[in-house]
Amino acid sequence: MATDSLSALILAIIIGTLAAIVYCLRVLVLLERRIARMDNNIEKMTAVIAKEELQVLSEEKKIESEEKIIEKKLRKRKK
Repeated sequence: MATDSLSALILAIIIGTLAAIVYCLRVLVLLERRIARMDNNIEKMTAVIAKEELQVLSEEKKIESEEKIIEKKLRKRKK
């Protein structure tokens, strides 16, 4: 009797431990999926930011070229 109850207790502990391991693996998979979604969102945001940065740089070049033209016109007037 004592060995039967001890065996049942050991079996229950083993099954409980395995269930805890399975649950932890499930949580890890869910967290990994969430992190993957976050990573994809970060990649999308960086792509948008890079596109906007290129637009800003092109506008900056345009403004600088317009400034040079205006400066040339002003120099001609002073002479």
